[in-house]
Amino acid sequence: MPRDNFSDLLAFIAVARARSFTRAAAQLQVSQPALSYTIRELEAKLGVRLLMRSTRNVSPTEAGQRLLDRLAPEFDEIEAEIQALSELRDKPTGTVRITAIDYAIRSNLWPKLAKFLPQYPDIKVELISEYESVDIAARGYDAGVRFGQELAQDMISVRIGPDVRNMVVGSKSYFAGRQPPKTPHDLTEHVCINLRTSTYGGLYEWELSKGKRSLSARVDGSLIFNNVYDIFEALKAGFGLAYLPEDMVRPGIAKGRFISVLEDWCPVWPGLHLYYPHRRQPSRAMTLVVDALRHGR
Repeated sequence: MPRDNFSDLLAFIAVARARSFTRAAAQLQVSQPALSYTIRELEAKLGVRLLMRSTRNVSPTEAGQRLLDRLAPEFDEIEAEIQALSELRDKPTGTVRITAIDYAIRSNLWPKLAKFLPQYPDIKVELISEYESVDIAARGYDAGVRFGQELAQDMISVRIGPDVRNMVVGSKSYFAGRQPPKTPHDLTEHVCINLRTSTYGGLYEWELSKGKRSLSARVDGSLIFNNVYDIFEALKAGFGLAYLPEDMVRPGIAKGRFISVLEDWCPVWPGLHLYYPHRRQPSRAMTLVVDALRHGR
């Protein structure tokens, strides 16, 4: 196969890893129709179908998976070597792609990166907000950020934040004429604001514990969001109880706008950690970003 077709192979790897033409096109900075045409041309040249397409999903065929397994690591090595050469220059350069939940981005990553990035103008950081626990290598990410207990065992992890406590709170207006819940069971009598996460395949169950007792409370209400900041706005507007990180709601509690309940049932969790594959040699840009995000720095 001519060397000038390597770009076609890179396009195939991007689609196969992302399992989506839309995500791969955004990553490659090309249009989706152009990317689809490139893949069709590649399949025609090879004389074999590489991808199975449906309205909701894209997945490699047997031939496609074989090609992906063989070529992707090779191209990753080439990219790493080129990156290593570029880092011999005076200024570190490169792009670091990180997947994280919205709370981590706003409360931790962005405040630190806002101070870090002006010092390194040739380093780019891409932050992707999502609640899904993904295979970061397969999706083309350099790192992910999650709470400590959610880390995969084959990952290097670096703590980037203190321990976190979620709290059950309601607005002062919500509790007008309502009795605060005294036990988790009492939540069934209250309107609660739900969080939907793709990782859990449904609504997030509030994780509560007291002493050695732990339970996951299924709550109900008229509002469901897929990020905590919309939940926070609904909480302020008096639409129900919310289960949110303490640093988001503590100022409102102090000012008397929110009322905290079930505090003895609200656990403290291991803080946010950044994680990345142990088998991959981090670039200089990645090393600098990790150091900037490290907790207690």
